[in-house]
Amino acid sequence: MDEGLNLALDIDGKDDDHVLKKEERSNINEDSKIDQHETDRMVKKKTQRIATLDAFRGLTIVIMILVDKAGGVYPSIDHAPWNGCTLADFVMPFFLFIVGVAIALALKRIEKIKYAVKKIMLRTLKLLFWGILLQGGYSHAPDDLSYGVNMKFIRWCGILQRIGLVYCVVALIETFTTKLRPSTLTSGRIAIFTAYKWQWFGGFMAFLIYMITTFTLYVPDWSFVDHVIGDEPKRYTVICGMRGHIGPACNAVGHVDRQVWGVNHFYSHPVWRHLKECTFSSPGEGPIREDAPSWCRAPFEPEGLLSSISAILSGTIGIHYGHVLIHFKGHSERLKHWVSMGFVLLTIAIILHFSNAIPINKQLYSISYVCFTAGVAGIVFSVLYILIDVWGFRTPFLFLEWIGMNSMLVFVMAAQGIFAGFVNGWYYEDPNNSLVHWIKKHVFVNVWNSERVGTLLYVIFAEITFWGVVAGVLHKLKIYWKL
Repeated sequence: MDEGLNLALDIDGKDDDHVLKKEERSNINEDSKIDQHETDRMVKKKTQRIATLDAFRGLTIVIMILVDKAGGVYPSIDHAPWNGCTLADFVMPFFLFIVGVAIALALKRIEKIKYAVKKIMLRTLKLLFWGILLQGGYSHAPDDLSYGVNMKFIRWCGILQRIGLVYCVVALIETFTTKLRPSTLTSGRIAIFTAYKWQWFGGFMAFLIYMITTFTLYVPDWSFVDHVIGDEPKRYTVICGMRGHIGPACNAVGHVDRQVWGVNHFYSHPVWRHLKECTFSSPGEGPIREDAPSWCRAPFEPEGLLSSISAILSGTIGIHYGHVLIHFKGHSERLKHWVSMGFVLLTIAIILHFSNAIPINKQLYSISYVCFTAGVAGIVFSVLYILIDVWGFRTPFLFLEWIGMNSMLVFVMAAQGIFAGFVNGWYYEDPNNSLVHWIKKHVFVNVWNSERVGTLLYVIFAEITFWGVVAGVLHKLKIYWKL
């Protein structure tokens, strides 16, 4: 059980518990006399690790590094300023999707519910701690060598905090309903759904809370203080007084966070500043226009409370894919279910978005965004499953597996810039004269005579490839960072 729970988040490591019995077994003659040791050996040979889980997780980490490090020079892969979906906008829902898949496998057998709950809560607390430490403002890596945070402006929400919340809710539902789920499915197309009705009920409740709050909560006028470095703080007021608004200024998602956390504890550089209403550099980053509306200067929390409630649905869909993996033994059965559900979700999202009913929006974590990203995640997962676990093309994806097995390490050291920050701390005369800056400038940017191309190649080789090799070495040494 301990190893199984180490798998449940699987942003953090490798576990031998996520193995499933191979689909086709040889029939053993009942009359043959085979000793118990031989039988156990034969059963063990018929098991295999589902490598797609690690590869999918590794792919998500790679995308995260790519968009974080190269998104500044390639705005098309950076987060969409408001409505829409870019490559960067798939990272969070992909994490939550694979967390759900892993929870289903890790908690398929629970002997002691109290022990499982204790493990789930402990892991949630660890995620919250690391999230606040890395994204709360304490760490300024990689370029700023200082550390520490003014508690008046600490950021309470973030990537790991959202993963922790979704993991906690989905895993607890799976744990407390363990005696209600069947060991085998009944016949029927919807049997897999009815067998886990309480998981879907939890997702439906999250959907109701999000939708009712988003479209019925009254949002009054609100104000904030813009703390610009070098200038006197200036207070701005945003005029609202409305319900059901899903634009940047007066949405219920921001209002809930302002009431719960306080505006000083938000992310201070929201991506909506890339909108053309805010900057002439749109869709890239640039100085705020003098005639920009006041909300352009306001902070916003993209991983806030109400949007995280909606994010529970991403974990719920992921755990459903895990249940399919457990109960359907044939490749074709699994793929038929996964792919069809993926396309249904995509269809729902496209209809909602292009009818302007509920636009795809990562900042609000809209329902159309949930459906669109979960649908893409399901299809990508299916494609990787075909290539790796069905056709056996595992070698080309080994670096993704290695990164996925040590994803917490790569997330902290690469995506959060902790390793680069450590290297930057050893400089000559000027902080810009460090090994990291020298490699990027002289090996990549100057050689290609292009900031864009040089930055992209630096990210591919000095970040992604480097950490793929490190993760591979650690895998050979059986060293993994687990929460």
